[in-house]
Amino acid sequence: MLTNVITSNMNQVLQLGDRILQPTEVLSLLSEYQLLPVLFKEIIIDQAIAEIVCTPEEEKLVCEQLTQQYQGLEEQSENFQKLRIMGIRQLKLEKFKEATWEGDLNSYFFQRKTQLDKVIYSLITTSEVGIAQEIYFRIQEGEQSFAELAREYAQGPESQTDGLVGPIDLQSLHPTLANILSKSQPQQLSAPTQIGNLIVIVRLEKLLPAQLDRSTRQRLLNERYNQWLQAQITEQKCQIQIV
Repeated sequence: MLTNVITSNMNQVLQLGDRILQPTEVLSLLSEYQLLPVLFKEIIIDQAIAEIVCTPEEEKLVCEQLTQQYQGLEEQSENFQKLRIMGIRQLKLEKFKEATWEGDLNSYFFQRKTQLDKVIYSLITTSEVGIAQEIYFRIQEGEQSFAELAREYAQGPESQTDGLVGPIDLQSLHPTLANILSKSQPQQLSAPTQIGNLIVIVRLEKLLPAQLDRSTRQRLLNERYNQWLQAQITEQKCQIQIV
């Protein structure tokens, strides 16, 4: 259990202008403004990266990146040194993520792959059952193109794109729509389906299978880290004790 003990013999911990805040006031304000979870999170991170070491070369690279980002800010200035400390802390956090989860990232990727796949699809949304059926049969019989009917009947933003949507992650879509597309073959037209207050006619145009490239690896590392961090905050039941 993570415990932060603040002793009562401290005269003050914070002064804002003429106002001196006592420990109990600081804790009360942190709680009132819902900042305690942020404090707990940062303490947990500090504990996690305590044993992570950055090489002199890595620290030098952090300084070079800061110099490029904040041109004109002198390296010896207090602000630059604060940024340097933050930059090195972030680097240690990234190294912690890699050391902790890189080893099983491949298996995690295959667990998540179907949700990470992207799709390009054609969509028409309408609130009228009769119109939805008419649109479906016209496309099915080849009387009009999907694009023409989308421009004419679609009630969503797809009316401005000839019905085309994507590329977009399957996991970003409504579960019903994602389920339809995940089971479809390219160019397969699905029957009108009710989703919420709308009826959708959808056709899968192209499936773009997820690849474990650099951006996906970073995304999955961040997912694992965020899952871990939330579990730590919940499980440790962080407590502040005033004595």
